[in-house]
Amino acid sequence: MRAGAVIIVIWLLLGLVAAFERGYFKDTGDASCAKAGTVIVTTIAGPLNWLGVNPKIKCEVPPPSK
Repeated sequence: MRAGAVIIVIWLLLGLVAAFERGYFKDTGDASCAKAGTVIVTTIAGPLNWLGVNPKIKCEVPPPSK
């Protein structure tokens, strides 16, 4: 149980480093939910890029109603 918690903390710290490398913490003047979501997703999935996984998300947006 303790080893799992240590792995999760290390993973999240690496994710924060990945978000920092991309410059997400430099300009906090235009804070928005979209920017917060980007930081959160990068923090969670950021280490996957270093492992060579390169995750991609495809979103299909429905056409607007008439």
